[in-house]
Formats: sequence, structure tokens, C-alpha cells
Amino acid sequence: MLRDYRAAFQIAQFPMALVGAAGQILAANAALGLLLGVEPERLAGVRADAVAGLGLDGRTRGSYHAVLRGHSDRLRCTRRLKHADGHSLWAEVTVLPTPTEDSAALLTVLDISERRELQERLRHIQMHDPVTLLPNRALFFERLATAVSDSATGRIGLCFLDLDGFKAVNDTLGYRVGDELLGAAAQRLAECATGAGGHLVARLGGDEFAVLVEGSSGTKQLTDLAETMLTALQRPFDLAGQRLAVSASIGVVERESATTTATGLMQAASTTLYWAKADGKARWTLFDPERNAHRMTRQSLSSTLRRGVDRGEFTLEYQPIVGLADDIVRGAEALVRWRHPQFGTLGPDRFIGLAEENGAIVPLGRWVLGEACRQARRWQVEHPGPPLFVSVNVAVRQVWDSDLVSDVAEALRVSGLPSGLLQLELTESAVMGSAGRPLQALQALSDMGVRIAIDDFGTGYSNLAYLSRLPVRALKLDGMFVRGFRTARHLNPADETIVSSLVQLAHKLGLTVTAECVEGPAQAERLRRIGCDTGQGWHYARPMPPDHLATLLAGRD
Repeated sequence: MLRDYRAAFQIAQFPMALVGAAGQILAANAALGLLLGVEPERLAGVRADAVAGLGLDGRTRGSYHAVLRGHSDRLRCTRRLKHADGHSLWAEVTVLPTPTEDSAALLTVLDISERRELQERLRHIQMHDPVTLLPNRALFFERLATAVSDSATGRIGLCFLDLDGFKAVNDTLGYRVGDELLGAAAQRLAECATGAGGHLVARLGGDEFAVLVEGSSGTKQLTDLAETMLTALQRPFDLAGQRLAVSASIGVVERESATTTATGLMQAASTTLYWAKADGKARWTLFDPERNAHRMTRQSLSSTLRRGVDRGEFTLEYQPIVGLADDIVRGAEALVRWRHPQFGTLGPDRFIGLAEENGAIVPLGRWVLGEACRQARRWQVEHPGPPLFVSVNVAVRQVWDSDLVSDVAEALRVSGLPSGLLQLELTESAVMGSAGRPLQALQALSDMGVRIAIDDFGTGYSNLAYLSRLPVRALKLDGMFVRGFRTARHLNPADETIVSSLVQLAHKLGLTVTAECVEGPAQAERLRRIGCDTGQGWHYARPMPPDHLATLLAGRD
């Protein structure tokens, strides 16, 4: 039986060796000698862990010795081995204990080079973009994660870019030409990265590319690279008989690797790319923490606006509108404030634009309308004498995205405020040229008795012909006209001429005129002489809580 066993061992096609208790090879078969390119007899006495690469790391070495001592029943691992002629091969190495007394273990070595090569080819296909042949998104993020944790200098940099106007190429010349352009652009980017130190260039999708700078030496290295890539991409591309010109927008981020993550780095790069495009394209922009903080604040405000309305975080202040002829308070403009739990009290310039963008202006505007009408009704009841009207700003989106007429009617009904004591202010650019639903809504509100005023008049289209066709009762002159003649020393004759003409025209059309931003007595006096009906500004009062305005009304009474 022993003779048969030895014969089988020698003629087996499977590379094998018997290993003694001390780890030396007792015998190797011909298949193992052929695999390694040595005579099998020359392997006798050689340490098996050196032949099979089992001593390269502590964990494998420990498992190997456990099998030799009979404390483990198997070791299997993959190792890269050297052939006698110098070429490498990948092998699956297995060590099993043997029941015989003359050996401790059986070593088998299976050549898996072809399988490994196939796996690597498949991985290359999986990890590279077929159009540009660059690393794809998956490989890029794999390398990025490694670079963040293993940076040689403790710093890391990233250029994130896309091609300006690429969609137009696809739309006009077709996807084939678009793919050729992507390939040509990728080649130029790769040349720039190679010349700058062999940085990884990847196509992340569409016309987006990223360049990873591992072990960055600082911001200048990244901005120099970005400038080089911009210059390279701005040279015309000759493709399919066409000369194409494109540019790129690049977001540049460079920071300490210990203070960031792969996700954080990509978010910063994406944000900075957006800035580069918003700033005019065909440029690189460097990440700015302060600008990013402002963006994050803006995003936070936008996402919490609706909840803020539901939680009652908004309040109103009122700025008096005063008769220029007698200095009597005739009305008050409702100005919304946001008592934000994190950022404190915010003026409308911080959130009204956001509310118009995300649609929160509809519920917010509805609340402002109802609260202003309730307050105006309280003033009417508590203070006899000429009633005080309240003026409320209305955004165009309130007209389109809600039933403004119904909202106004409900606010008047609930509060009990007469419709004539409510004034709605719309900007000139929103009102001029109105047709269809907006014009119908304005007409319906006017028919209800509500006053319609054009706010910031003189800054929009200034198409005076529309005034005769709109149900407008009042104009509010933009403050830029009033600021032109604060004092006699700084009097701007052109501004005074414009204001005089606008006031005369308004009066001939049956409209009243309110001057905004009245800041001093000289302005007030000049506006009175010109013929403005009412004024509003710090000369009279800053915006105030409703109880403070009630005190003014008590003095009037």
C-alpha cells in the first residue's frame, strides 16, 4: 500500500509535497517541480513556507504552524509565486495534516493564473468607463476612500469638473459625436494629470470628471492643475469634420485628510462646481468655507420654512405710513419677521426669496394676511377717529399657486376688517403685463373694495400705459428716487424731476403716491412740496411691534 501511495504521489498531475513537522519539504512530486521550474529532488529539505509564500504575514504563518502541530485541519490561501525563469504565477495553496508518521502535512499548489487574469480583466471592465477608458465612478470612490485614510502628506485634493455646453453637442450633432468629444476631452485631462504627477482621472458619469490628488502639497498645486486643464480643454476639438469648442467649470477642494471623509470631500467639490457654473462657467472656483456656511444656512432656512409657519415662529412688525401734509398716521405696512430658534430674529430679506422658491410663501402669505387683518381690526375698534389701513405684501406665486381672492375674503370675514382698510402691495414687475389669472384676481379684489398698490414703482418695466388698464389705487415710489435729494447740498435735480413727473401722472390717473425710505426732514419737506400724499421711513418710525404703534395711535386720538 505504501508503494502504491508513493507511486500515486509521484505521477499525480496535481502539484504536491510532503512536509515534515519542522516545516521542511520531505518530498515533492514532478507536477510541483514542473509548476515551479525546478527538479523536484532539489525541493527536498527546503522550507515549505518559503516555497509557498506562507511566511509573508503573521496570520497565515500562525495558521500554517497550527496545521503542522495538528491543531488545525486545513489552511487555504492565495499566493503569488515565482517560477524559476522569473515570471510570476498565482496559486491556491492548501495545507492538510496527514495521518502518516513520516510527514506532518500535505502541501498542494494549484495554478490559478488564468482564472486570476480573467478576474482582473473582468474587474478592469467593471471599473472602467467604456467610452473614455478612464476609471469609472466605482473605482474612483474606492481610490478616494483609500486616499483619505492613507495620505502620504496628510493632505488630499480634488478637482471636480464638467463640460460647459456638452448637452448642446449631443442635441445637435448626436450621441456618437458626443462620445467622441468625451473621449478626446478625457485624453487631454489624462495628459494634464500625468504631466502634473500621475493623478487619478475618472469619468463619474455624463460629462462629469474628477481628478484625485493624493498626498497634496497644498492649494496652489490644485489650482495650477485646474488652470492647466481649463487651458487644455479650451483648445478646439476637430471631430467628425466639425471643429467644436467647449469649456469646463471646475470645483477645487484641498484640505487635511484627517479632517474630512470621502463623502465630505465630494460634497464640497460638488458645491464648488456649482459655484463655478453660477459664477459664469469656464473657470475654476476654490472651496470657500464661509460661502459654504452661507449656503448651508440658506438650505437650512429653506427646509424649515413650512415647519416654522406651523410652529408659529413668525411675527409681524408695522411701519407707519404718514400723511406728508399733516404728519398724521394713515396706515401701516405689515413686515414679517422670523424668530428662528437657531439663527435668531430674521428680516424678510433672509427668507422671502426662499419662500417664493420652494412654495412656502403661500402658507406664510396666508398667515400674514390673516394676522395683519386681525391687528388692523383691533386698532379700528380700540382707537376712534380716522381708521388705519394695513398694507400687506403679496408675492406673485400667491396669485398663481393659491386662490388669493378666497384667502383675502376669508381673512376679512374672520377679522371683521372692512375691505377698504386692506391694501395689497405687488411689485411693479409682477403687475406690469399681467394677463389671465393674475389680472382677474386683481380685478376681483378691487371689486371687493380692497386697495391695490404697486410697490417699488420705478424699478421694473415702467410701462406707464398699463396703469390705465390695471385696478391700481396707489403707487409706492422706490426709495432710490427719494435718496437722491436728502439735503440741499446733495440734491439731484434729475431725481426731483422724475418724482415730480410720476406724482403728477399718478394724480391725473386718480392714484395716490407713497414715498418710501424717507429718512430726514429735508426729504419729507421736499416730497410734500412735490405733492406726494404719504411717506414711509425712519424719519417717522422704524418697524415696530403692534403695541408700540397702538401708542402712536393713542397720541393721535
